Amino acid sequence: MSQPLQETMHAESALGMNSTELLQGRKSVTILHNGMPYRLQATKLGKLILTK
Repeated sequence: MSQPLQETMHAESALGMNSTELLQGRKSVTILHNGMPYRLQATKLGKLILTK
């Protein structure tokens, strides 16, 4: 990205967050959504996978 994420987001858009803030050095984290757990995982190739 040429501009920081905060500058490209609009007030009515979704909240932007860096994946390193979410993962904090871990390979995966669990996110609760509507009472259901989801797993956010970083791959060796730098991609993200979200599974239920």
